[in-house]
Amino acid sequence: MEALEKFFTDIHPVLAALIATTFTWLLTAAGAALVFFFKKMHRGLLDGMLGFTGGVMVAASFWSLLNPAIEMSEKSFPSAPWFPAALGFLLGALFLYFLDKKLPHLHINFKEEEKEGVKTQLHKTTLLVLAITLHNIPEGLAVGVLFGAAATGMDGATITGAIALAIGIGIQNFPEGFAVAMPLRRAGASRWKSFWYGQMSAIVEPIAGVIGAVAVIYLQPILPFALAFAAGAMIFVVVEEVIPETQRDKYTDVAVLGFIGGFLVMMILDVALG
Repeated sequence: MEALEKFFTDIHPVLAALIATTFTWLLTAAGAALVFFFKKMHRGLLDGMLGFTGGVMVAASFWSLLNPAIEMSEKSFPSAPWFPAALGFLLGALFLYFLDKKLPHLHINFKEEEKEGVKTQLHKTTLLVLAITLHNIPEGLAVGVLFGAAATGMDGATITGAIALAIGIGIQNFPEGFAVAMPLRRAGASRWKSFWYGQMSAIVEPIAGVIGAVAVIYLQPILPFALAFAAGAMIFVVVEEVIPETQRDKYTDVAVLGFIGGFLVMMILDVALG
């Protein structure tokens, strides 16, 4: 871990964010690659994987984003250190709310007539990928913002913490890639097509990561707001998308246990490494 920390410390934070989010993207691709070996996936396994994803996102929102945002604000907003975190959190949720209403997409486990966003004739495959892309935006943004925060030396943000966040996001991206590719395969898409769309759902993470790192490095006063913004966006995705996807069959308890497991993994990573 020390060698990894030194590596990321010695390079430019924007490059560090790009490398870290490329890692999370590649783990999505690795998960999607399982479609070459399996044609079907048990619904309980899918729900457990999605629950795990939600747990990681919720834990990361607090331990890696909101808590550091409040710590950073204690000096600049001594009378109300909660204000940047509260405002950023609200704006992040509203940003995802806007995207959710405007971007056509279809959640995993939902029927085609339940697609959301503006009306479109896009194929179901494309709509499924767009749904996953929605919650990869805040994940990439969170990693990038934290690397940028650590580079500026802000209280509460460390390179080790940023690495822990990237590892946590990467871990939950692996089953997520599988969870995207498998329904496409089950719907009749070829193995290669299912893999391609599964891994493409996370290509937005390196883009969002670079944007987040650049924004906080050159606009340091917005840093606490940016961290909380990413947290608000992730929580919106979990409550509006991830959890409902796991509650549409008889494996709701499996999904909840997956959520608990994901939360514990991310919490332990952040506290132990951050």
